[in-house]
Amino acid sequence: MPNKTSIEIAQSDFLLFIDRAFDGMRKIIEELGDDLANQKPDIPGANSPYAIAIHCIGVVNHWVGNSIAGRGIIRDRDGEFTATGTHQEIAVAIIACRDRLAEDLGRVDGLARLAAAPPASYNPAGGPSEWTQGAAIIHAYEELSQHYGQMELTRDILVAQRP
Repeated sequence: MPNKTSIEIAQSDFLLFIDRAFDGMRKIIEELGDDLANQKPDIPGANSPYAIAIHCIGVVNHWVGNSIAGRGIIRDRDGEFTATGTHQEIAVAIIACRDRLAEDLGRVDGLARLAAAPPASYNPAGGPSEWTQGAAIIHAYEELSQHYGQMELTRDILVAQRP
């Protein structure tokens, strides 16, 4: 078996952590069941676990699929937060996103500029117009891990609020 390069190892390591977050999200939605997974906690501005997962898919598709790989995926960011569906549908969507991500990681040049400039409204600290591709994949994981924690808390609140 040929030796892996440091880039291949880094990509594999990155996918390990992405998989942990996405697998955890999928499990939360499955365990809650379709009805509860599509409900929002009784907290102003809260999102359902299903919507949070759809948003995370949108984040990965945008920052890696579009900004790095130039896929031209059309994103309805507002629609992500109102999305509803079943645990089977989210499982399929997560697998498709993860498969595209694995393919797109082969295109990453960590020090290169982004292939597609993000919209002006996407301006996290440091400004994505100045980011490298490496920064964009780290940001994608940052968002995914934050939202996974949000989903865990959302699950706990929904279960506690259940009659």
